Amino acid sequence: MSSIETQFLALTQHHARYDAIDPTSALRGSASGKVIFITGGSRGIGQATAVAFAEAGARAIYLTARSEQALEQTRDLVVRANPETQCAYSTCEVTNAAQVEATVSTCVERFGGIDVAAASAGYLDHWAKIGESDPESWWRTWEVNVRGVYHLIRFSLAHLIASAKRGTAEGSSGGHLILLSSIGAQRLAPTASDYQTSKHAINRLCEFVNVDHGQDGIKCFAIHPGGVATDLGRNMPVAMHAYLTDSPELAAGFMVWLASGKADWAGRYLSANWDVEELTALKDQILRDDLLVNRLRTKA
Repeated sequence: MSSIETQFLALTQHHARYDAIDPTSALRGSASGKVIFITGGSRGIGQATAVAFAEAGARAIYLTARSEQALEQTRDLVVRANPETQCAYSTCEVTNAAQVEATVSTCVERFGGIDVAAASAGYLDHWAKIGESDPESWWRTWEVNVRGVYHLIRFSLAHLIASAKRGTAEGSSGGHLILLSSIGAQRLAPTASDYQTSKHAINRLCEFVNVDHGQDGIKCFAIHPGGVATDLGRNMPVAMHAYLTDSPELAAGFMVWLASGKADWAGRYLSANWDVEELTALKDQILRDDLLVNRLRTKA
């Protein structure tokens, strides 16, 4: 068994969208009335996520990324998927706190709030041993993958908390925060010190969000989106490209499922590859044994 396979629960593995997470069937209407805020929404997984939430009936989707032309393309795909879903965008550098705060404020002013925030912006340069790494590139990975995620959390939380409170009053679910992590967070691959440590930090940050704001109704998840052949993914060593076999729609559907309220108990590290019905069947064990979190084992 490979080191990658040992990081997974013993569940059925999916590599493309399937019925239980399909926003056009099982999850149809699950995002009705919701406002979705997505960083990194111009391509790849972020773009697929925007389309999936539109298919699930989202009232509005707000996109940010650095390329205006690519954001326009995503907006067009959203409108094509569901003409009733409003869509707006702003260019934004996630490492810039003022820009993230401004885009969040613009979204709230235009659409009245935020019910789901998805941090899909990421960075992965060509890997190198620490002693041979480029200091600027190494730290840029942390700037985007951790600082950028922190900025989204920091400036969206108040609005997500308000959404959670509305959901409680209305008997629905709100206040979902989804952070794009990676199976790399659980691995120790040579030359991957910047990327894998940054994703490990995201998993821990997710846990802190739940500890600090779970009582406020926030449900935070750190997810492995599967192995997707995005431009970012192809920056991995060529030997690892064989694992890039998953569609971006898999992660997108999984995020719609998380935001539907069906997994409000499961705020921790999860993989989009895992069958959600089998995952749900493990709920009692996961909660009892506090599984899928970052911990130091001191007993064999």
